[in-house]
Amino acid sequence: MNIRQQLLQAFEEGKINRMTASDICRVFAIPYREKKRLTQVLDTLVDEGLIYEDNGGRYGTATALGLIKGKISGNERGFAFLVPGDREAHPDDYFLSRRALRGALHGDVVLAQRVRSESGDEAEVIRILERGYTEIVGTFTKDRYAGYLTPDEKRYSTEIFIPLHRCHQIKSGVKAVARITEYPHGKAPSGEIIEVLGDEEDFFAEELSIIRSYSLHETFPDGVEEAAQKQEERGITPSDLLGRRDFRDKLIVTIDGEDTRDIDDAISIEKVGEDYLLGVHIADVSHYVKYRSPLDKEALSRGTSVYFPDRVLPMLPKALSNGICSLNEGEDRLTLSCLMRVNAKGVIVDSEIVEGIIRSTHKMTYTEITKMLDGDEETLQKYADVQDMVATFAELTKILQQMRHKKGSVTLDVKEAKIMLIDDEIVIPDYKRQFSHEIIEAFMVLANETVASFMQSIEAPFVYRVHEKPSEEKAQSFRDFAQGLGLKAKFNVTDVHPYDYQNLLKSAEELPSYSVLNRVMLRSMQKARYSPENVGHFGLASDCYCHFTSPIRRYPDLCIHRIIKDVLNGKYAQACEVYGGFVEEAASKSSDRERNAAEAEREVDALYTTMYMSERLGEEFVAVVSGVTSRGIFAELPNTIEGFIPIESIPGSYECIPERFLLKGSKESYTIGEQLLVKVIDVDFYRRRTIFQLIEKVKK
Repeated sequence: MNIRQQLLQAFEEGKINRMTASDICRVFAIPYREKKRLTQVLDTLVDEGLIYEDNGGRYGTATALGLIKGKISGNERGFAFLVPGDREAHPDDYFLSRRALRGALHGDVVLAQRVRSESGDEAEVIRILERGYTEIVGTFTKDRYAGYLTPDEKRYSTEIFIPLHRCHQIKSGVKAVARITEYPHGKAPSGEIIEVLGDEEDFFAEELSIIRSYSLHETFPDGVEEAAQKQEERGITPSDLLGRRDFRDKLIVTIDGEDTRDIDDAISIEKVGEDYLLGVHIADVSHYVKYRSPLDKEALSRGTSVYFPDRVLPMLPKALSNGICSLNEGEDRLTLSCLMRVNAKGVIVDSEIVEGIIRSTHKMTYTEITKMLDGDEETLQKYADVQDMVATFAELTKILQQMRHKKGSVTLDVKEAKIMLIDDEIVIPDYKRQFSHEIIEAFMVLANETVASFMQSIEAPFVYRVHEKPSEEKAQSFRDFAQGLGLKAKFNVTDVHPYDYQNLLKSAEELPSYSVLNRVMLRSMQKARYSPENVGHFGLASDCYCHFTSPIRRYPDLCIHRIIKDVLNGKYAQACEVYGGFVEEAASKSSDRERNAAEAEREVDALYTTMYMSERLGEEFVAVVSGVTSRGIFAELPNTIEGFIPIESIPGSYECIPERFLLKGSKESYTIGEQLLVKVIDVDFYRRRTIFQLIEKVKK
């Protein structure tokens, strides 16, 4: 055994952890003159990540040295926080001074050690394990000596140095993407410009810069596009129909928005006595996207389709998402169908999952369904063949809603802006939720539960959609807020149940603060995520839930379709072997990509709303207080746009009481849910924020 192997074994056994090179020389009886050679071996092991060295020159495993692995969350003022990866061992973040970063930047994965401080929550970086950014978006400028890219990500608190010979043809003031090529010790990172997005003042260049900053792309690799094209050209062959249930003689419709192009789901219904035979037919994307194929690998890396006001970045190429996989009207399409027999109480008395083929009778919209239910004669005549079916949709939906209400499902009515770009004009109508949306939502939730419960019952590997109950701290904060509004909130914060939240919402239905109560309630909840382990879904009051109904635009749905089909075709053991380990990877990556997409969508929406409000300077609106901080008041308009009233613009002095969501003054106070008359006085494109002036509080 050579010295390298001896050292590794000694570290693993704990014999030489937390020792300096001199200490290790004594343990191994190595002459002092050989210390330099020993140090070289130790440093090689450190470079390979097999052991670590702390700032005191002691070597050891990460655990023995008490090192913390985490990600840097930067601040534009130069300091940062370490977000530990192991939240059980390190539940809180650690402060990192500028000096303690030791060259680490926002997004980097590092090892750090705690340092003595009055607060006890400070650390310093020991080693940078992985750089968070290899490419970064920003504004490019140059002088006669060099070029510089100032990142849009303000937490990345350094410019990127661009040597002049690499940027002499690029003009100052453009938005661009830089590839970071080097991290010189003690200096700013250096790089090269790999893409110019447009002028800094160009609205669409700004949008594209957001897209790039979240590592999203409009195009697919050539091989992926070609593979998708081949699948579309292949279409449906006679062999594809073997073993499939034929639903082409059934009345089946799709219901989506007017601008939808990728249609994942279709529905059918029949009444048999008092029971309802509900069919939820989902595009069989897995038939065309094979496991570990280039198409599948690209879909996994994207995780989800991303939706912006002017474009969609699909998870799959259009040849699939808008073509052979989309359940288009009048065209034969392969499906994975969930068939459910539901009784008059909304309980599933029988269910079946089958591979099928359908031919959608009509592509209908939410607006058309609403018109039919409202008795619009023209629409009823247009869809005369499905009049009865649509009425039955509504009938069953109301039964399912009553059933879900009894279970305690938390129906959050959180407003989401509908931002549209029509003839280059930004349009943001006032928020309105239609019952037709609730039809699709009720049927999809039922199918998701049915599929998840079946797969759990046979203990197959699976990707569940889980939503843990709120933490005690957040439940307590929400309860205090609700009580501050005068509501009776007496639930047990250590063991919250969905019906506790549901009852609270119901008691506030007629109050002006209802929509904000929804928002604060949502903030008190955990974030839903994907998991290979089922822990239930708090918000839906569901013991077992998954995402099954959107395989065109969500990877977890596509993943579980493959597993379900293997099970249906008698390949249970093979499914366990192939997907047993993969479901954890799929759940983790899909959760990450979902969060990334949601953040990108929020940023782009904020850009659009800021531009929209820039054309309404001087206009007055009635808004509802949606948040308070020591810096001012956030207020929301009926179309969901949120603006900010700076504290210095409000006469008087104020104290912020965050646990009560209250800005308390000597003469006037402001809290969430109150109505204000405001004027639009400015927009801050830097923060993508609208600035309001408070005119007066609207008296009740």
